[in-house]
Amino acid sequence: MTGLKTSWVASANTADCPFPLNNLPYGVFSTDELEPRCGVAIGDMILDCQAAEEAGLITLDEAAVFDVPFWNDVMEMGTETWVALRARLFEILSTGSADQVQAEPLLVPMADGTLHLPFLVSEYTDFYAGRHHATNVGTMFRGAENALPPNWLHIPIGYNGRASSVVVSGTDIRRPWGQLKSPDHDLPAFLPCRRFDLELEMGAIVGTPSDSPITVDEADAHIFGYVLLNDWSARDIQAWEYQPLGPFQAKATATSISPWIVTKAALEPFRADAPAREFELLPHLRDTGPMLYDIDLRVTLAPKGKAPTEIAHTNYREMYYSAAQQLAHHTSSGCPMTPGDLLGSGTISGADKHERGSLLELSWGGKEPLTLDTGDTRTFLEDGDTLTLRGAAHGDGYTIGFGDCSGTVLPALDDPYKR
Repeated sequence: MTGLKTSWVASANTADCPFPLNNLPYGVFSTDELEPRCGVAIGDMILDCQAAEEAGLITLDEAAVFDVPFWNDVMEMGTETWVALRARLFEILSTGSADQVQAEPLLVPMADGTLHLPFLVSEYTDFYAGRHHATNVGTMFRGAENALPPNWLHIPIGYNGRASSVVVSGTDIRRPWGQLKSPDHDLPAFLPCRRFDLELEMGAIVGTPSDSPITVDEADAHIFGYVLLNDWSARDIQAWEYQPLGPFQAKATATSISPWIVTKAALEPFRADAPAREFELLPHLRDTGPMLYDIDLRVTLAPKGKAPTEIAHTNYREMYYSAAQQLAHHTSSGCPMTPGDLLGSGTISGADKHERGSLLELSWGGKEPLTLDTGDTRTFLEDGDTLTLRGAAHGDGYTIGFGDCSGTVLPALDDPYKR
């Protein structure tokens, strides 16, 4: 594994900095003086890509590419452009760069910036592809012997979500209303969600399009990068609505993502092998090499006005299906995929209790309340709670970070239909 690559941006040269030269993640930022635009994180600074293009430091095409506040145009240019851009950014920002004098005025302090969604989300698909999570949930509802559906070990199960509900970290999340059905009542009622939850996930971003089935290797090459993802879930709404077609309104409130796209190139040193399998997958889904990543994942919960407590600690390598397998499966019917499509991994949980990536699992359906460091207890989320997801891949003397993925739960509306 390669060591820390040094930059003339001094803050990027420490082992615990999430944005060293090895990373160079892509985001969209604005300041009081600057409209939203593409930027690259380096240390505690952001390189203004629009300004760098206008100054002639970056040239990807004869026409301007960074005159829009999203990364989709770069995605559509394909893998050769992705490689060339990363190489050029590395050249500009490396220690001893001949471009330092010209580039230094184009840096913006991260503390002065507001971060936005880094790309236009074309479509959103969420999977159910973490074995420990699926086993835990299945055990709660169907018993240990029938925890996994018969198809689970053969295909990555998923559903089509709402691209319009994807928001950037820091966006407040309103507790949803929905139709609930209590076992004690004959008829359902329309009420605020009482079992609001998080789901610790990773999101893979499709960079290049496809209009026919692609292999796992091809799918891996189509992925532009990764973000942290919290698929907020209304468990009580889901329990009533999900049969027979699966999640709908229970998952439509919001999906939060971290603000920086960490490229596949930055994660290459952290490839991890697939888990052991009871059944060999069909040829179009088989592993062709390490497709997962060794990414340390943590979740904290902070009650309103109080300090956070770490409630979960797991790793992305716990997944049963990789993003490349999920994408290959998605295309297997001929389904077209477009730049900006977002694939949620599904909840990432490990074998031990502290590794569970949802409150549904951590409180075992509400039967085992968590006690936070503050003394507060939780089965599900309460109004004012702030959830923060963090992820990092740890190299030899450096860290690849994603930026926080956080959101605060706001109370439900008094009456959602009041006009």
